[in-house]
Amino acid sequence: MDFRLTDERQMLQDSLRRYLTDTVTPDGIAAATDGEAGFDRTVWDGLVEMGVPAALFPEEQGGFGGAGFDLMVVFEELGRAGLPAPLLETVLVGSLASSEDLIAGQVATLAHAEPSSRYDLSHVETRAEQADGAYQLTGRKAVVPYASATETLLVSARLNDKIALFQVQPDAVQMRDYPLNGGGRASEIMLDGAAAQLVQEDAMDALHTAFARATAAQCAEALGLMEAIKALTVDYLRNRKQFGQPIGKFQALQHRMADVLIEIEQARSAVINLCGHLDGPERDLHVSATKNLIGRTAKLVVEESIQMHGGIGMTQEYALGHLAKRLTMVDHRFGDADHHLERFIRLAAA
Repeated sequence: MDFRLTDERQMLQDSLRRYLTDTVTPDGIAAATDGEAGFDRTVWDGLVEMGVPAALFPEEQGGFGGAGFDLMVVFEELGRAGLPAPLLETVLVGSLASSEDLIAGQVATLAHAEPSSRYDLSHVETRAEQADGAYQLTGRKAVVPYASATETLLVSARLNDKIALFQVQPDAVQMRDYPLNGGGRASEIMLDGAAAQLVQEDAMDALHTAFARATAAQCAEALGLMEAIKALTVDYLRNRKQFGQPIGKFQALQHRMADVLIEIEQARSAVINLCGHLDGPERDLHVSATKNLIGRTAKLVVEESIQMHGGIGMTQEYALGHLAKRLTMVDHRFGDADHHLERFIRLAAA
């Protein structure tokens, strides 16, 4: 099997990597996280101008990509730069509603998770009521990324015992905004009779598809983060000297670094496998297998890189600190390693 990128994807990867290398800095990420939006608007406008959101959708939706490997190319580069940006939310919303405005750069987010839902997509307590032809939503949503900066808020709610999707104006809800540990911002959302427009009446299948695509994108981002952490650690081992020689010459550290490299390559193979099966009949099985492996590998990469760096690896000024926090948080979105291990067992036994 030929794993090489197509010419179009190679061009996208090269141009995206150059752009992010030139524009993304640790200080810029920290400033954006402390800002109102949670991301750098200038960098976001540059991504839109390059056509990056269009690469996330197929031609019938107005894009020029949309396949699993298109997601992998884009999000691996975002991870390599450690950039918080609402592109993952673009994948989610664009898989559930119109993508035309998203390709043009509109910021949108999905409010689905609730305080007690954990990773269960079907656990939705928010209620939708219809009166005089209009819909009103009542309930709470938890950890909604970039809600304070969104122009389109897509909210899930129960309607006639089905999970439906509604579009809600951001100023119609109450938000409590806060920074996320790995960069970016999120909000707790309170809906108290908020006016809503029905988008999709029975959205459960669409939600499963959207979350599968978003999980693949998240795994690709984690892979990029691992590659960036690996590069920092190898460089540190080559340059940090102790007893008159680089610490990378110590056999114990060489063995530990070799284990990290092997696990990262295994994670890459898993992400490639998932992206190749994203539209196949066993999609969910591959999603859980990959997310479980990514969660376990991320934990190893973070722990080993910080231990091999020593105290500098924990400082805010050094790039590893942000990358390690962001990679750690990957395991807590769309289901952690334990959740997906149990899901994989259920799916494999079915």
